[in-house]
Amino acid sequence: MKEDSVKSFRNAFQHFLKEENLEHTFKQKRLIANWGHIMEKTIASRTSKLFFKDKVLFIKLTSAPLKNEMQAAKPQILGIIEKELGQGEVVDVRLM
Repeated sequence: MKEDSVKSFRNAFQHFLKEENLEHTFKQKRLIANWGHIMEKTIASRTSKLFFKDKVLFIKLTSAPLKNEMQAAKPQILGIIEKELGQGEVVDVRLM
């Protein structure tokens, strides 16, 4: 019975997000909230700010060498983010 109520809530919540056109925003906020679990500890600990603008993820880093490494690994970072959010949710990653 409890599992059915959880599924019902999940379905209702997903329906609400879809009806209110908030699916994309919810996914973005979830990525920001889970950044420490999604990326390596080194990257997460050196990230000072994350935000989205027009399907572009802006990542502000406190380490210049890490920024250079991440710039070279941009396709892999996009792949990790797409795996988490879904295809087409993020079109680019900008490192600051």
